Order: sequence, then structure tokens, then C-alpha cells
Amino acid sequence: MNQRQEKTIIEHILKGYHDQYTLIVEKYKGPVFNLICRMTGNYQDAEDLAQETFVRTYESLWRFNTKKRFFTWLCAIALNLTRNYLKKKTFFAVSEPETLASDTNNPEQILVRQQEADWLAQCLGKLPIRLRAAVVLRYYQDLSFEEVSEILGISLSAAKMRVYRGLEKLRELMAP
Repeated sequence: MNQRQEKTIIEHILKGYHDQYTLIVEKYKGPVFNLICRMTGNYQDAEDLAQETFVRTYESLWRFNTKKRFFTWLCAIALNLTRNYLKKKTFFAVSEPETLASDTNNPEQILVRQQEADWLAQCLGKLPIRLRAAVVLRYYQDLSFEEVSEILGISLSAAKMRVYRGLEKLRELMAP
């Protein structure tokens, strides 16, 4: 589904064809869940927050500016909900280890990759929320700096600086 098709679907939803919202949810449920999971470090919390994101987005759809990209607006809602949730929560829980895709069946390599992924997740969880959001959007969601700045509501240079500072802080945290 391209942006034009997306905007058509949104127009239909706003005209009363509410069942078409499932098309939006199906397209974006994976990326939204992944974003939130990287921010919270907890699978169950991410599921709950992703669901809440889609409910809030649906309720606010009439406010969406169709001249903008829907995904950036959706991510901004997801991040705001996640930030509010994390402010209330006093700890970062690392989720169950993910199954890593591997080109090899070597158990030792799989274990090393899993340990590295777990360590990265723990260090990512120690970043301040504003730096974590910038790094997750840029490198886990593979968004451009322009999209990161739009989602976070900051200037392009501020987005670049947050990503840079986030990576620097990650390097410090991951150093032996």
C-alpha cells in the first residue's frame, strides 16, 4: 500500500467505512510493536501499548493532516504513549530473548549473538528516553533523520545530535 492508497483508505474511514481501519492496523502493527518493544524492553507492555496506539490513532484520525506521512504521525503517537508509560515505570525489564535469524546452525554462534543482543537491549534500556527514542527510530525502524525529527517534533540538527549522543552513550555503556 503506497501513500496515496493509504490516504484514500483514511478518507474512507473518516466517511464511515470503519472496517477499513484493519488495513492500516495490519500494515503497521509490526513496525509499531517493534518500536515500542525496543523502547520498553518488555513484550507484554509493548503489546498493550501498541494496541493503545491504534485505539488512540483511530480516535484521533480526524486530526491527521493528509499532507504528511501517516507512519510518522502514528510513530509520534506510539512514542508519546510509550514515554508517558516509561515515566510512570521505574525500571527497565528486558524481555524474553528473541530468536535470532541465523545463517548457521552453530549453537555457539547463535548463543554469542543472543548474548550480544541481550547486552545491547540492556544498554539501550539505560539510555534516557529522548536518546533511546532517537536511536530506535533511526537504527531499528530505519527512518531518515528527517522522519526522526518530524516524529520527535524537533529540528533536523537536534535529531542528528540526539542520535549521535545516544550512540556515544551506548558505546560508553557497552564498553568493558
